[in-house]
Amino acid sequence: MSRKKYTLEFKSEAVKLVTEQNYTQIEAANSLGIPLCNLRRWVQEAKTRGITKEKKLTAEQLELVNLRKQVKRLEMERDILKKAAAFFANESL
Repeated sequence: MSRKKYTLEFKSEAVKLVTEQNYTQIEAANSLGIPLCNLRRWVQEAKTRGITKEKKLTAEQLELVNLRKQVKRLEMERDILKKAAAFFANESL
């Protein structure tokens, strides 16, 4: 008998039924056709990791998000400058 693997997305949606949509754990497990013990474990793990709806980022996570945004903006600016340089190089010929 093999164990069934659930995707992270499926687990997350199952937890949201309990934490955000006010299903009981039994109702959610029955409607999804999964063992209650699995759902209980996923909900507990979500609470300990802070994945529930009151998601809080640490200072490092927040800095990482901001740095990624800055990298995207800088890459876009670089691409614009490359195109402008190519345009003006062709124009002067």
